[in-house]
Amino acid sequence: MEDALVIGGTRFIGRHLVTELLEHGYQVTIFNRGQHENPFADDDRVSQVSGDRTNETAVEQLAESADPDVVFDVVAYHPSEVAHATRVFEDVEAYVYVSSGAAYDEETIPKREDETAIHDCTPEQATEESGETYGNRKAAGDREVARAADRGTRAMSVRPPIVYGPYDYTERLDYWLHRVETYDQVVVPGDGTNLWQRAFVEDVASALRIVAERGTAGEWYNVGDQNAVTIDRMVELIGTAMGESVDVVHASDRELSIADLQSTDFPLYRSYPHLLSTAKLSELGWQSTPVEEAMRRTVAEHRQSDRDGRENGPDRSAEERLVEVLETV
Repeated sequence: MEDALVIGGTRFIGRHLVTELLEHGYQVTIFNRGQHENPFADDDRVSQVSGDRTNETAVEQLAESADPDVVFDVVAYHPSEVAHATRVFEDVEAYVYVSSGAAYDEETIPKREDETAIHDCTPEQATEESGETYGNRKAAGDREVARAADRGTRAMSVRPPIVYGPYDYTERLDYWLHRVETYDQVVVPGDGTNLWQRAFVEDVASALRIVAERGTAGEWYNVGDQNAVTIDRMVELIGTAMGESVDVVHASDRELSIADLQSTDFPLYRSYPHLLSTAKLSELGWQSTPVEEAMRRTVAEHRQSDRDGRENGPDRSAEERLVEVLETV
């Protein structure tokens, strides 16, 4: 049995990763700040070490005490953290960094790991916390992975786009789940063909494990739903999983302006298609969960939660004003 270290492991991606590892015979150590309930507290295959991932001394002490075979770095948001971790864990069998599809700096369809340009990252951007430089910092982390591999460390990265599924604390998809479950009419920006590829969280977890076991040092691997769906299809999948009939109301930006709204006010909307090729990961034997099944699992957990995602999108009263106007046109 191999010992795996998950840096960040009780909320969303890390939680599913721990489950994936346990199902494949790993002994797991979780390293996080301990600010959230640990769902694995009663599992003797999982140990938890409390500490701050941004504290280099704490990470160095962790390396000595945990002595892992494999390291999964789920919550590295600055390139300096990746650079430090790949040196501290330079002798492990595998180090896998969770990057992001936001690392890409070129609007091609699809985006490919070995062809599509990634963002530059200035020294100032490398230390920022803003969402505007998130992609720059993730791209810089990918470059640190490549440098570590050049030094002889078996380091790799996995790039998901927007991740969804059970226990998603971002509540981006919960906005749409709540709308479909609660209202007869759901406003969708544009004509419904917007395509922003997503990745089911359980598939991200399996990708991380498979890359650790079979990946090539220095490589970057995209992960995402192999059957990417438009925003209309996403709403349809939600309706089917919930057993709800969905009346979609499409609205252009001009129409949305009637209620002082715009397309980008809606979560999971992107004006230009964002699609990642998963061919490289598939060559390792990975496959994604069918989107129908992924949505069923997502809906089942959502209904047991108190999340509604309302803060991620327009106020319902604004949508109702818009629908009322459109129905009179």
